[in-house]
Amino acid sequence: MQYSTFAAIDIGSYDVILEIFEISKKQGIRSVDKICHRMELGKDTYTLGKIRPEMEEELCRVLADFVRIMEGYRVDDYRATASSAISEASNSLYVLGKIHQLTGLSVTVLSNSEQRFLSYKALAAMEDNFNKIIEKGTAILDLDGGSFQISLFDKDALVTTQNIRMGSLRIRERLAGIQSETEHYEEMVEELIWNEVSSFKKMYLKDRKIENIMLIGDVFTDSVYQNIEEKTTKIISRENFNTWYEKIIRQSPMELAVKLGIPLENASLMYPSAVIYKCLIDMMGAEHIWIPGVHMTRGIAYEYAEQMKLLKGGHNFENDILMAAKNIGKRYAVNRPHVQNLEMTALAMFDATKKMHGMKERERLLLRMAVMLHDVGKYISLNNVADSSYNIIMSNEIIGLSHIEREMVALIAKYNTAVLPSYDELVMESSLSAEQYLTVSELTAIVRLANALDRSHLQKIQSIRAALKERELHLSLTVDRDFTLEQGLCQDKLDFFNEVFSIQPIIKMKRQM
Repeated sequence: MQYSTFAAIDIGSYDVILEIFEISKKQGIRSVDKICHRMELGKDTYTLGKIRPEMEEELCRVLADFVRIMEGYRVDDYRATASSAISEASNSLYVLGKIHQLTGLSVTVLSNSEQRFLSYKALAAMEDNFNKIIEKGTAILDLDGGSFQISLFDKDALVTTQNIRMGSLRIRERLAGIQSETEHYEEMVEELIWNEVSSFKKMYLKDRKIENIMLIGDVFTDSVYQNIEEKTTKIISRENFNTWYEKIIRQSPMELAVKLGIPLENASLMYPSAVIYKCLIDMMGAEHIWIPGVHMTRGIAYEYAEQMKLLKGGHNFENDILMAAKNIGKRYAVNRPHVQNLEMTALAMFDATKKMHGMKERERLLLRMAVMLHDVGKYISLNNVADSSYNIIMSNEIIGLSHIEREMVALIAKYNTAVLPSYDELVMESSLSAEQYLTVSELTAIVRLANALDRSHLQKIQSIRAALKERELHLSLTVDRDFTLEQGLCQDKLDFFNEVFSIQPIIKMKRQM
């Protein structure tokens, strides 16, 4: 049986993990080894704002050991990732440079949405009944040292995902100076997070029933199963969770460390972790709590297997990304019929010109998202749609997109109506590469023309056929009413399209009888 050996490295807030996987089409993803080294990088970042030299040295020593282990397993490929403990450090570039210099590893710093998306993929990779579970109202609560993420699913679709920057390690360090002044530490943690939690409830849980809650991403979850009958199913009752919670908050970190056989540092994080989960479970009122015990490293392996076509996933993750954009659009009252008509036209142009622009499915996804969100700024200002749309998109997390991809979508929305500056001008305020700037220009040209063809927002185009003939893009439109307005106001969009692609759009119309 042919298989690929893959290594996933996760540099987290309070530990650094290496997991070795065997991946095959027949057996799927199988973990063969897992090494976890405890080190609180997040403590440095969240309190000092940077990672100390001695912590850098320790990290590089650990990663060098990981490299030797990977060589022993003769891995075919690897991926090393880091999240907020690195990204929020003021000296992150120095740290990444030192890692590459001393270990040879290239580390990808994930945005929060990318990190949570990989945790979410880890669930889908681990559980055969994942799709069935999220058909009913389900919340995934993903907690780490820096923040926690709440993702709501219903009818197998992502409803919303929100990040709250109050993770277990961040809270522990924030309250360290006043913890000794109270006998009820759990009440202090609850007061700290309650405003954000209650705001989420008002905005997203109105008239929504949550039947299942999944807890992932933290160091304490395995301890829930001690002396609990449901340990084989990985699903516990709310009553048993509350029993576990009461035991936790009545013991000191030292007592927990001895009883559970875990490091004292891990035990000290169980208080804020337990309180966060307890508040969220009580708020949602779910009776079934699923603790699958997966780590993000499995999600990294799953994504690698998808990209290399070693496995075919059973869940449509692209649809989750689109649903996130759709729900942002809904929140800001976009004109849905206009968006649907615009999407039909834009995708027809994109697909017809593939041989010329060479963009792939990922760019097609970004185009769809830009179409869905191109005029969200109208919710804020009818006179400053461009800047308002940009700010709204950049302020809303879209699970599964990197920061630069979200910025590209925001720029396409902005320059749908504003003048697109030169690369030299734009790069002063943006992190785009020249290649990414070209992609933004091309997708902006498509959105502008498609938007102009529904200038009246009356969805006059009933169908479209697009065909590339040498240097001309023939757009054959079937319309159901007079098209004079759209024809008269689209010339500058046609010129911009030609400037970007060196292709002249030719519009042909047929009136629907």
